[in-house]
Amino acid sequence: MAYTAQKILTFEAFVDRYCDNPRYELADGELVEVIAIAAEKLPWFIPRTCLIRPFSDAATARRPDIVVLDETALISEPLWEREPVITLGRSIKLAVEVVSTNWETDYARKVEEYALLGIPEYWIVDYRGLGGLAFIGKPKQPTVTVCQLIDQDYAKQQFRMGERIISPLLKNLELRLDDILPR
Repeated sequence: MAYTAQKILTFEAFVDRYCDNPRYELADGELVEVIAIAAEKLPWFIPRTCLIRPFSDAATARRPDIVVLDETALISEPLWEREPVITLGRSIKLAVEVVSTNWETDYARKVEEYALLGIPEYWIVDYRGLGGLAFIGKPKQPTVTVCQLIDQDYAKQQFRMGERIISPLLKNLELRLDDILPR
């Protein structure tokens, strides 16, 4: 999410102007742009629901908190027309997981699975600082880990409060962890 600096809006004014526009929401009178990928002007979208099947020979299905898909690649997806299931990494531009009590899965297993699938960028949003010290360091604190696929492994960069999150994929992104933390 990126905050758009504008005058304070009432709920009624927001509904009148932006009710049917999925790019915006209202937070305490501030207009918030929620879809940064629209600014990139690429054929990408965020589906309402989507499963990722990382391996055809294993009974595993992942449901990222956010997934950005390449609309032009979906024609090659064998299941997409019948079911919202992705099996090819080239269909996915970005996967985002918000860490909860099963943080080990987000920091370890999904990192391996998403890299093997070839997902170019994977974000781990640990806004409560739940991850192990080996993953987020000491002292534990809210952290966003941006994983960029280089060859077959992820290079990881961490961002903390006050730091601008740098996304190799979304070069124009203006976002800090502070912007997405629950108020």
